[in-house]
Amino acid sequence: MSGKKTAKKFFGILAFVIVVVLFIILYVRYYVPLSDEGVKAGVLNNVIHKGVVFKTYEGELIQSGFRPRQQGLQSNDFNFSVEDASLAKRLMDMSGQEVRLHYKEYYGALPWRGYSKFIVDSVLDVQPYNSTNEPQVTGGM
Repeated sequence: MSGKKTAKKFFGILAFVIVVVLFIILYVRYYVPLSDEGVKAGVLNNVIHKGVVFKTYEGELIQSGFRPRQQGLQSNDFNFSVEDASLAKRLMDMSGQEVRLHYKEYYGALPWRGYSKFIVDSVLDVQPYNSTNEPQVTGGM
C-alpha cells in the first residue's frame, strides 16, 4: 500500500513541476521582451482600434526608401501595436506626420496585447511631413 502512495506522490510532484516549467516557458516567451528594442522613424500612416473580442490599437509607419522585391519595389512599412490607450489616441492625432517611435520586440503576439510582436511604448520626436525630403524615384523608357 505504501508503494502506491509513494508512486502517487511522485507523479503528483512531477505533474506540478511540469506545469510550473510550462508556465515559466510561456511567461518568458510572451511577456519578457527580447533584447531587441529600438527606434523606427518614418511617416505615421495610421493607428486604428480594432478587434472582435480583444480591442487593440494597431498602427503602421511608412519608412523612407524602398525595399527590392521580386516583382518591383515595395515601401518599408512597420506594423506595430500600442498597449497604452492614451499613447494610441495621441498617435491617432499624429497621422501623416514624421515620427520617431520607441518599440520593444516580444517573442510573440498576445491577443489582448495586439496583433504584432512589436509594441510601441513612446514617441521620441514629431515633425510635420515634408515631401521635399523624400527621395525621388525616376525611370525612363
